[in-house]
Amino acid sequence: ELGLGLGRLGQILKDQVPAWGGGWGGWTPPGTPPGPRPPEEADVVVVGGGVVGWSVAYWLKALEGRRHGMRVLVVERDPTYSQASTVLSVGGIRQQFSLPENIRMSRFSASFLRDINEYLGVLNEPPVDIQFQPSGYLFLAPPQGAARMEATVRLQREEGVQVALLSPTQLKAKFPWIDTEDVAMASYGLEDEGWFDPWTLLNAFRRKAVSLGGGGLNPLVPFFWVGVTSRYPPPLQSGGEQCEPLNAIFFGRGYTSQPPPPPHLGVGGQPELLSPIFFGGCPPHPYRYVYSWHCPDGPGFSCPLLIDTTGAYFRRDGIAGNYLGGMSPSEEEEPDPGDLSVDHDFFQERVWPRLARRVPAFASLRPRGAWAGYYDHNAFDRNGVLGPHPKLENLFLAAGFSGHGLQHAPAVGRAVAELVVKGRYESLDLGRLGWRRLVEGEPLEEDGVV
Repeated sequence: ELGLGLGRLGQILKDQVPAWGGGWGGWTPPGTPPGPRPPEEADVVVVGGGVVGWSVAYWLKALEGRRHGMRVLVVERDPTYSQASTVLSVGGIRQQFSLPENIRMSRFSASFLRDINEYLGVLNEPPVDIQFQPSGYLFLAPPQGAARMEATVRLQREEGVQVALLSPTQLKAKFPWIDTEDVAMASYGLEDEGWFDPWTLLNAFRRKAVSLGGGGLNPLVPFFWVGVTSRYPPPLQSGGEQCEPLNAIFFGRGYTSQPPPPPHLGVGGQPELLSPIFFGGCPPHPYRYVYSWHCPDGPGFSCPLLIDTTGAYFRRDGIAGNYLGGMSPSEEEEPDPGDLSVDHDFFQERVWPRLARRVPAFASLRPRGAWAGYYDHNAFDRNGVLGPHPKLENLFLAAGFSGHGLQHAPAVGRAVAELVVKGRYESLDLGRLGWRRLVEGEPLEEDGVV
């Protein structure tokens, strides 16, 4: 009884401290981290408060179906999102993938975004407007890639995707501003493709999750990843070097912040974690440049998001002759992920010549600006890794989406929440995206990676 009484007294004192406005005359006890402290306990911890993390938090509460039930904590090391992959992407969504699982996730996400206010609308709050631009994706194939494109389009149509296959003559008639030299075939998405505002979607997930009692956003305390000794896969071992988790999302039931958080996140009482092997090392993420430019004589309002035969891509940005685009660097050209600076020479020497060759009007474009953002790259097979860890039963991952995490976030969040709440996939069977393929060395290749 004495212990219970002291516990209640302690809780009362804790509840009163915030009302004193800055503690004891502005004094902070030694060792107290700045900013809000995480709660003492949580049933599920989501590490990474990007769009995938908040999607998971939302779906956990939505599938649970009751308020004040599961305690979900979302932690994020960059609460300003100044370096977050979500908000630094170009915001595309497409159905044109070569893997059935990716196509199905895109189809669900498109349906989700179309009816977004039925899912993420909050009472007495303005409706969500993600500013979707349904201009489609346009993939161009050289002669050596035509057969593969034709087979991929056949699969997409079997999955219900509305996509057109265009000959060079048809392509030129549809988009007169394109130079069709070296183009043997093109695929053009007719429905549920285009781009939208990533920041709006992230905030919509967060706002709805919080309204359902889904947890709070807290600064992520530093912790240690296990050291990587080999690329695929590293062994389970203790120790290691400190890395930034970035978009890695995992869930640890029974998380507690008492005693004060150590420099690692224990899972099931064990501080050892299997390194996220799909990141391929520490620090885990390469990054990409996105450039913007102005060209008054460039493609008009019907301009899609075009992926050239060379790998360069661009899309319209607004309606006044502005565009966004870039190109993935080769492995030898990957920039140092410790320094998010933009290489403007890469645009001048590598990207611009390819763009001007495909769209002659771009020969006279005027660069406007650029930014760099992390790229959640799975070096093993460029597909996301979903599901439970093979050795730690309370550890789930959803990361490594290699550029399509934003558009698949609604489907990924629902799938992982199903595993946590119901113990199985119910809506989409994403079992092939699990850990097994990495352990067994059997890649699940996706051709449509931009």
